[in-house]
Amino acid sequence: MLTRFPQLPPSLGQSRPLPSSGRPQAMVFPPPKGRARAVERGGAGSGRRWLGPRDLGPHLDHNTVSALNWIKETGDQQSSSPTTKTTQKHYCDYEHQTLSKREQAEEESLFAAIQWPNPPVGKIPFIRSTDPAHSNFVIVNSHVRFKVGDQLEVSVHMKDFQGKPKQYGGDYIQARIHSPLLKAGATGRVVDDQNGFYKIFFTLLWPGEVRVSVSLVHPSEGIQVLQRLREERPDRVYFKSLFRSGSTSETTVCNVCLPGDLPVCNFTDLYTGEPWFCYKPRKLSCASRINHAKGGYQKSLLTPSESLFFQTDVNIKVPILPSGPDSVTVEPLGFTESANLDRSQGPAVFPLGYYYHDKWRPRTSWIRHFNKTADISECLQGKVVHFFGDSTIRQWFEYLTTFVPDLVEFNLGSPKNVGPFMSVDLKHNVLLKFRCHGPPIRFTTVFSSELRYIANELNGIVGGRNTVIAITIWSHFSTFPVEVYIRRLRNIRRSIVLLLDRSPKTLVVIRTANVQELGPEVSLFNSDWYSFQLDTIMRKMFSGIAVFFVDAWEMSLAHYLPHNLHPQDVIIKNQIDAFLSFVCPLET
Repeated sequence: MLTRFPQLPPSLGQSRPLPSSGRPQAMVFPPPKGRARAVERGGAGSGRRWLGPRDLGPHLDHNTVSALNWIKETGDQQSSSPTTKTTQKHYCDYEHQTLSKREQAEEESLFAAIQWPNPPVGKIPFIRSTDPAHSNFVIVNSHVRFKVGDQLEVSVHMKDFQGKPKQYGGDYIQARIHSPLLKAGATGRVVDDQNGFYKIFFTLLWPGEVRVSVSLVHPSEGIQVLQRLREERPDRVYFKSLFRSGSTSETTVCNVCLPGDLPVCNFTDLYTGEPWFCYKPRKLSCASRINHAKGGYQKSLLTPSESLFFQTDVNIKVPILPSGPDSVTVEPLGFTESANLDRSQGPAVFPLGYYYHDKWRPRTSWIRHFNKTADISECLQGKVVHFFGDSTIRQWFEYLTTFVPDLVEFNLGSPKNVGPFMSVDLKHNVLLKFRCHGPPIRFTTVFSSELRYIANELNGIVGGRNTVIAITIWSHFSTFPVEVYIRRLRNIRRSIVLLLDRSPKTLVVIRTANVQELGPEVSLFNSDWYSFQLDTIMRKMFSGIAVFFVDAWEMSLAHYLPHNLHPQDVIIKNQIDAFLSFVCPLET
């Protein structure tokens, strides 16, 4: 599939040729024509405001605040004309993509896959929003004698804070079955009847007493707010870059979408068309950019009434209690029947795996458990393993480097937690490499020279039977409209297809998203609902090509440990077992 570069407005001029280094050259562009000038703060209903230092929190250094003051002062000067009455619009490059018919059809299909039921039109008061304390669930036919392999149905009835039944759906629910003594667990499939009732279906995969747990992650009224933020406030996480020449330095704000009508440095990647912009420094050229960093998180994103939908222990990841028994007893099957159950096939298989005695058992493939370091060394012997993505796949690199004594990290002088990183096992001829994905990325500080897009990195890999590639990319895209994410995956997918075409024996593994701990603030930037939507897109876009999936979503949701953006070692160990089982599959 050919990925088309975005068509930039004519006012942005033409791309300059590549410098001798082969890396994209920074370009300065005048503000886009035909865009409304940002001259005043929008009202409460406008959904968009001027980006000023007070909005950005306490995280910027003095130079950045000074640069932002300059931006604001310039905007104030421009607004002094009494005849000027315009509202601010963000300049967002994703709005100007030119898609082929095939790409457009795919995008429509992806939007249909993540479509979410909305509450009735109009503002819903908090007292009429979903209250998990008044809501309940019941196990359907809990008195029936169940066997391993049977389906268990649970009915959830949502009520508001007055105890009145909800008449519409759209709540985000997470559910699992588990047996604590067996350290067993599996996720459930939630069906929204859109009338205040939900059905949850579980497959009973092990014998014994099996308990049901249901949680409200967000009420439908909160989901509506998250949707608004995603579309209207893609700048709510902001970034910055340091520009330096000699003794002069300036720091300016950067993002995929920048508000206002000021000169920008266009760092759009010339190979992939991935957009990235920084406000141009007052005194320095765009070519003097030194680094990229997370600036911080904008504050005061919600109205007082909206903030009520995001309260710890009230309506964020709060358990829903049963109105009757919360468990069933499951009788075992024979050995042959049980083996057949574990090897289910087809796209309708759910769940894709489960825990038993703290070990992950996928249902569509075989898994090996690499409990000895020698087994890992033998599996990886002679291989080069590339880890591309965010900190959740960096955990794989760190786990292997720590667990396998023959793997020694080579000091590249990279910033902690940022990379790039490399570990070497000279005895077994193993090379592990980690590199973070390109912006947007919320790491502390990344040198500009180390900002690489996964698609471009893949294009530089020869591949072959001894090349293994593991990719994840999701968490840092949760604040942006999904078009930005779709574009990124489309570029990566195209590079994977080209790589597998020239080197079919190359192994490519995709690590999915995972759940995490949520609070009122984190929910606005990294909610599991955002991650769930991106995860759905990721799976659909990479299905149908020769890649393998490690289902980190189910592996984090089904486990008994508290949710964490960076899962604990026992979960990472199971992810590594699944990953290495693709590298060195069992001979059957």
